[in-house]
Amino acid sequence: MSHSGLQKEVLSLYRRALRIPRSKPEASRSKWNLMLRYTFRTQAARAHPGAFSTIEYLLRAGRRQIDMFEHPSVKDCHVSAEMQSWQTEHKNTSRSQT
Repeated sequence: MSHSGLQKEVLSLYRRALRIPRSKPEASRSKWNLMLRYTFRTQAARAHPGAFSTIEYLLRAGRRQIDMFEHPSVKDCHVSAEMQSWQTEHKNTSRSQT
């Protein structure tokens, strides 16, 4: 399957984001994984596939956030109750599909 340029940019940004927890303290890695997955999935659900300007805006905003998260002084992140609820729901959904 061939991806468009925009799809490649999104996938590249997602891979970059998923590498962030590796550089963080082990105690906070699961929080980083959840926060990053939640953010990408919820933002993707809000953007219509044909809304190119919206997707480009989200890519720019995402790059700025990831630049900030990659900084060595950033050690931890906040996981909200909404994120935890999403994770529980997502786990239950993925288990029922298998």
